[in-house]
Amino acid sequence: MTILIIGIDIISENPKKFAVVSWFNGKIEKKGEFTLYRLLKFIRSKRPDIVAIDSVTELGNDLKRFLRELPEGTKLVQVTGRPGEQKSLWSLAREYGIRVGDKFDPYEEAKVSALLASKGVGYEVLAFEDEVLITVTRGRSQGKGGWSQDRYRRRVHSLIQAKVREIEEALRRADIPFDLEIEERDYGVSRGEFRVYAGREELAGLVKPMRGGDVEIRIQPVERKVLEFVPLKAETAIEERKSIIVGLDPGITVGIAAIDLDGNIISVYSEKNMALSEIVRFISELGHPIIVATDVNPAPGLVEKIARSFKAQLFVPRESLKVEEKNELLKNLGISVSDDHQRDALAAAYKAYLRYKPKLEHIEARLKELGLWKKRNEIKALILSGYSLGEAIMKVKTQEKPREEVVTEREESVDIKPYLKRIEELERTVEELERENSELKAIIEEQRKIIEKLERKLEEFDERVRFKVLKEREIRARDERIAILERKLREEKRKVDILARKLAQTKKMRRLELSGKVMPLKALETLTWRDIEKLEEEIGIKKGDVLYVVNPAGAGKRIAEYLINKKIRALISQNQVPAIIAQEFWRERIPILIEGEDINVIRLDEFVVVKRKELERAIEEKIKEFEEEERRKELEGILRVIEEYRIERVKELRRKAEEERKQ
Repeated sequence: MTILIIGIDIISENPKKFAVVSWFNGKIEKKGEFTLYRLLKFIRSKRPDIVAIDSVTELGNDLKRFLRELPEGTKLVQVTGRPGEQKSLWSLAREYGIRVGDKFDPYEEAKVSALLASKGVGYEVLAFEDEVLITVTRGRSQGKGGWSQDRYRRRVHSLIQAKVREIEEALRRADIPFDLEIEERDYGVSRGEFRVYAGREELAGLVKPMRGGDVEIRIQPVERKVLEFVPLKAETAIEERKSIIVGLDPGITVGIAAIDLDGNIISVYSEKNMALSEIVRFISELGHPIIVATDVNPAPGLVEKIARSFKAQLFVPRESLKVEEKNELLKNLGISVSDDHQRDALAAAYKAYLRYKPKLEHIEARLKELGLWKKRNEIKALILSGYSLGEAIMKVKTQEKPREEVVTEREESVDIKPYLKRIEELERTVEELERENSELKAIIEEQRKIIEKLERKLEEFDERVRFKVLKEREIRARDERIAILERKLREEKRKVDILARKLAQTKKMRRLELSGKVMPLKALETLTWRDIEKLEEEIGIKKGDVLYVVNPAGAGKRIAEYLINKKIRALISQNQVPAIIAQEFWRERIPILIEGEDINVIRLDEFVVVKRKELERAIEEKIKEFEEEERRKELEGILRVIEEYRIERVKELRRKAEEERKQ
């Protein structure tokens, strides 16, 4: 893999200038003296993997700006270690076998920083959370008030709303979690703010900043409260710091528990409203986490972030731990905690330890046999980090300094002739090996040049591939957006077609009405809610309308009440209407006319009409029937009252006659 590292060291403070060297596949090249502005421009053009420095304090007040302007994927690494645990640059050079010149100038220090970073030495400086703020707002000033400014403001708010929706769709397609706050105004959006829970690298190609137009999009990483220092390699932290297993319970109150690789409790802690950077700092002070554990499945996002920050293994139980199981785990530990958050964190850590305990015990037994008991914790940590037992042992052994052997002269005299002969043979062998070594070095140098040439070609090819991938991603996003817009266009065309049909029908009906000879009817195939809603949607039902229905069977009282409330003038039916409809219409004096009996209906294309005079005559006859029926019912009521009075009078006369007879 091709890696470019740039080493820097400060030359002067005012003005601020830096010595710059580059490390590329084992080759060191002096780049010269750069101001801060030129240095940042150089870094952005080269896009190195690492910018190495012996101490970030050399950047002074420009540190945050420096970190903010680094290109995506470029790390700032302090090679001398975490603050408070730093080693001198020269002692690290000796430790890792790096040759240094006699003159300790800034270029030499920049070179040593780059070489140390190439060996995985140092800590990455993190100034920003894995969160990004995306703000969508108005780009230009609206100027003074007035109608044109109001229209412009509404247009801009509509554009902001569309851009917010576009970003929201892009984040959802990429399955990136986020929170969104919007300010609605003028049937649009005046401001939208996304809090995206991902690094800047994950947003590459998805969301682009915009400036200078009607809409402005700003993308800003969320700054940490304090700088964090994360080791470049997990094994480096294992060598230098105590290895631990950490349990986490995230939430408003965060629970943290740590145990060592022997199952001993180191710390149990909980606190409200802890920021991500505070959690990382608290854990770092306890040791280096090899495993970060949770008590729930799936793992919360915060726990995953902490594990990634430390390059630790993430432990997730097969299923979320129940309260009874957590209490049993703490009972086995023989410890009581202050709250449920500490309990959950400690249970998670201890559950992870129990999962790996048989493996750890097997490792300890093997190390006893091999005589490496003193190095057991370091080897166990490396194995939990992904090394095999053999790889871990070899790594530990290579880190040990060879012991000096002391040779003492023997007091007794010995014959040295065989030894001299052996020495001559060995010297001839050394000469042959040196010649062979020179030939091999020449071959290696030639192969190195070929490799460098191929790697440069590979780098150019990778750049082309990356550009192609980004372009394809943009094309895919554009195609998806086009598909969405095409669906919306088809929907709008369908609505336009419906409205056009409505307008044509309305115009035809209006022409028929204006002719004066005939009256158009609003037709229903059946007297059902579905056909009534369809008619309402197409042309509507209003006061004074005359409806025509082909099949009224099945209609109920609610439909009759609905049409009565619409105050229709009459209902013409091809067949007899249900009795409940007739009763309700009769009560409200709304005529029901039967086609062929009371009136003749004429069909013109998709319209149904009746002769206006014939309709008026039929309605008048029905109204007369209503009136005659009312008079008949009134007369029947009067006769019924008279008859009831006559019967009562006869009864009263009979009663009086009976009383007189008795007297």
